[in-house]
Amino acid sequence: MKALILVGGFGTRLRPLTLTLPKPLVEFANKPMIQHQVEALAAAGVTNIVLAVNYRPEIMTKALKEYEEMYNVKIDFSVETEPLGTAGPLKLAESILGKDDTPFFVLNSDVICDYPFKQLADFHKAHGEEGTIVVTKVEEPSKYGVVVHKPNHASRIDRFVEKPVEFVGNRINAGIYILNTSVLKRIELRPTSIEQETFPAICKDGQLHSFDLEGFWMDVGQPKDFLSGTCLYLSSLSKRGSKQLTPVSESFVHGGNVLIDPTAKIGKNCRIGPNVTIGPGVVVGNGVRLQRCVLLENSRVKDHAWIKSTIVGWNSSVGKWARLENVTVLGDDVSIGDEIYVNGGSVLPHKSIKANVDSPAIIM
Repeated sequence: MKALILVGGFGTRLRPLTLTLPKPLVEFANKPMIQHQVEALAAAGVTNIVLAVNYRPEIMTKALKEYEEMYNVKIDFSVETEPLGTAGPLKLAESILGKDDTPFFVLNSDVICDYPFKQLADFHKAHGEEGTIVVTKVEEPSKYGVVVHKPNHASRIDRFVEKPVEFVGNRINAGIYILNTSVLKRIELRPTSIEQETFPAICKDGQLHSFDLEGFWMDVGQPKDFLSGTCLYLSSLSKRGSKQLTPVSESFVHGGNVLIDPTAKIGKNCRIGPNVTIGPGVVVGNGVRLQRCVLLENSRVKDHAWIKSTIVGWNSSVGKWARLENVTVLGDDVSIGDEIYVNGGSVLPHKSIKANVDSPAIIM
């Protein structure tokens, strides 16, 4: 089987982290985002993966070579000279996706969930039509494009309603699809949208179905959603009784759902959790309070710092008695001084913060 991952461009929504690494290589729960997806695709029997990119693919080459060997898959880049939207990249990669008549998966690189690739393929094969979209239920459908089914049909899609004012349904496109190769004939090689052009055309012919996603789902392309997605992912590990999580019997674990790399060092009298990820080589001082946050590789948190709803970038340092909160993001090699308060700051790499940031701002 084959798959195409829509990686896209620069990753501006997840700045300042993407000034250092392309978004797919930013670690989510201590593993690059793209690795979560490659691992799940390979487990479902996918042997060919195409990454549709339009920004600096060479940075990703080394990591993806490792994944090819690790998961026994072939990974190709399809590089756009101009951004082609969400449908154009499928046409650009037609020589790989259309090389035989087996269906192929398509997914957005920002989506984190319990990827249901095997079940999705079985469902798609069973109905035998052109396309299947994974959908997820949301509490506030008015924010999204909503999937509306044919009357008296559980899965055949009738139409899409963008940000409905009145309730028409609560299922939205989850950014994961399986499509027959015939879909490639519907797409022109130009900037075009799969959601706004291709899917409505397949719908019109009565050939598009939905597949309900069980469990959690999140588009983690923005810092606040990255943190929310981390909480959902850690909760999912907890429900499965995963051995990856630090046992709640550890004296410093407070509230559970804590993921710590074995090489990290934790000081005395800390309270960590719930929903904390600590990466390789991280050093946490004494009396530190961590909650709903992510500490990336080789970062350092000094004694009695208080960190909540924050992503601490690689090689960054948080001073003694500092306080970070309200979706603060530190880029690579950022230094926060002792006793400094940062409220929703987005701090670009290699900066040193020596004065309080009292309201959300980008620090350049």
